[in-house]
Amino acid sequence: MAQAKIQAKMNEAKGGLFSRSMSMADRSSRLVENLDQLEIRVETLREAATAMEQERECLLEIIQSIQNSQEMRSISDGEREELTLTANRLMGRTLTVNISVDTIRNPQQEDALQKAMALIDDIAKKVIDDLDSAKKRLMALHAACVTEAPPVPIDQKFQSIVISCALEDQKKIKRRLETLIRNVDNAEKNIKIMDHQNVEESKLNGK
Repeated sequence: MAQAKIQAKMNEAKGGLFSRSMSMADRSSRLVENLDQLEIRVETLREAATAMEQERECLLEIIQSIQNSQEMRSISDGEREELTLTANRLMGRTLTVNISVDTIRNPQQEDALQKAMALIDDIAKKVIDDLDSAKKRLMALHAACVTEAPPVPIDQKFQSIVISCALEDQKKIKRRLETLIRNVDNAEKNIKIMDHQNVEESKLNGK
């Protein structure tokens, strides 16, 4: 009889452990599922913030392009003043939007990013002095950031630096180079238009 009671208690204990184990497994599974869903939401949040950051950069670029456009130079002083005030107001409102998506980097990635940005900054400072040379250098840097075969020579040194950067930083570097190249293209167009106008004015004055 005593042996039977002992055996019954042992069976109850085993059953209880088995039940608790299943319950813990269920809870663990639910927690894992919740964290997986949160990870998706976190990444979606970062992507949305990054998209907003890019939109801010795009808006600033467009406003600056309008401010420096040839069209702004070819209108009356009164109209130019009014449009300039509007552009400045839009620029100010855009700058009030602050979006920051930080990238987790190790020391090597941080060092690589600083080197890449320093190289780009150095070229950007020289754009005014030599537009054509600066554009060629920017194109060579951009070629180092693309996967497809570029139509221009690649800056091998810059490519090795970019590869050492974090993936998100690689995308930002590429976007910044694309923005600078567009700005140089716009500047070239404005110069050509101004040169053409000067030639036409010279012809008229000659007559």
